[in-house]
Amino acid sequence: MSTSNRTGPVPAAADPEHVDPAVWRTAITIVVGALAVVFDTTIVSVALNDLAKDLDAPLSTIQWVSTGYLLAVFVTIPLAGWAQQRLGGKRLWIASLGVFLLGSVLSALAWDATGLIVFRVVQGIGGGMMMPLTATLIMQAAKGRNIGKVMSLITVPTALGPILGPVLGGLILHLADWRWMFLVNIPFCVVGGGLARRNLPDDRPAPDGPRARLDVIGVLLLSPGVAALIYGLSQAEGGAGFTGAKVLVPLLGGFALVGGFTAWALTRTSGALVNLRLFRHRATASASTLLFLGGFSLYGAMMLLPLYFQQVRGEDALGAGLLLIPQGVGALLARGLAGTYTDRVGPRRVAAAAFAVVAAATVPFAFVTAHTSEVLLMAALLVRGIGLGAAMIAPTGSAYVGLEHKEIADASIITRVAQQIGGSVGIAVLVVILQHTVGDAHTPGALADGFDAAFWWSVAFTAAAIPLCLLLPGRPRPVAPADNAEAEVAVEV
Repeated sequence: MSTSNRTGPVPAAADPEHVDPAVWRTAITIVVGALAVVFDTTIVSVALNDLAKDLDAPLSTIQWVSTGYLLAVFVTIPLAGWAQQRLGGKRLWIASLGVFLLGSVLSALAWDATGLIVFRVVQGIGGGMMMPLTATLIMQAAKGRNIGKVMSLITVPTALGPILGPVLGGLILHLADWRWMFLVNIPFCVVGGGLARRNLPDDRPAPDGPRARLDVIGVLLLSPGVAALIYGLSQAEGGAGFTGAKVLVPLLGGFALVGGFTAWALTRTSGALVNLRLFRHRATASASTLLFLGGFSLYGAMMLLPLYFQQVRGEDALGAGLLLIPQGVGALLARGLAGTYTDRVGPRRVAAAAFAVVAAATVPFAFVTAHTSEVLLMAALLVRGIGLGAAMIAPTGSAYVGLEHKEIADASIITRVAQQIGGSVGIAVLVVILQHTVGDAHTPGALADGFDAAFWWSVAFTAAAIPLCLLLPGRPRPVAPADNAEAEVAVEV
């Protein structure tokens, strides 16, 4: 059985393997700017101890350098769709990149902890706009064609950020001081802004056209709701786990606000801050669920892996980061093949195979000891990276199948929030599991036993995604219409 989904007009004689050079220019332009945001999200995590010493502040205060940034990002993400309608994608991208650049420069010049936290919030505002806009602008340029190949480029920053960000941060701290972790963003922002001015189409709305109205009630419900969920999950540490007030209060408040937004948005035929009716599209709903689990697998395990190398194997932050490089290499190796096969055989098969590879490649870590061969572990990380790269490409691309041009921005927001919340849930759950399995262990052998149990949970959560892959679209089939003027993409279901 098959259903036809319009994904934009395609010339009947066009080569289905060919990607318009204009799409590649747009993709490369966007990725250059996005690299600064993605790396910055993870690069600072390795410098918290240095920041606490240099700024003479307790670690509990310095944690807000990361927490404040993340909360600003999640308050801003839901506004990206409305802002694009008001300003146009090109102007919004350049403005957001400028805000992120301003926040980076001010952060590098910060004189105390309070100033640094405030300037990181400025960074988060710019970064929050850019995160969903990255996929929106590229998918709108691609017009539904060669989604797999296009996604293979879009997902490079997402795949490499959590893997190479800590390595880059460790190298900077080894060679210079913490201020360079923010100054390193300047070249990405300047070059990315210049490329955007030259390569992105001028899509500003007509001055005499209808102006998009801001869903104020939606903003008051969704933005703080998502931020409260992220904050609550970030506090899930210590013996209380998820039962402590500092976790339960923001989580329950966040669920209430997001639930209120859901009820509000579904009663509106148009104009909601985010169009939740897109969940009626099976491709978007299943892709969002898989990206939630993919974020869980990626970010959750990325918390366990460096901790294992540091606490059990005695590596420092830089050494642990360097040992994770094979996973980044694997993600890069998977990029081209995963994109090509997603277009040829459909995201369903690629995603199922990818999640199976990730689960299988995580199993060796469930048997680790204090003396497990590093060669074996690095080989497993290489294979795991290949699976992760494909596991991000296939569902991300399938989320846009059958959507109209105006719906792409909302799909980008939904999938981005799903992936990031999945990552936060993964980190929180595995932190609590690790704390309970490690207990009062201090010897490398006892610590390794605790990590074994936590990695088994990571394997289980990853394996749970495999049957859900069957809900993704199947193989795309070009169908020539009677007049041969256009073709549309039919997708097996």
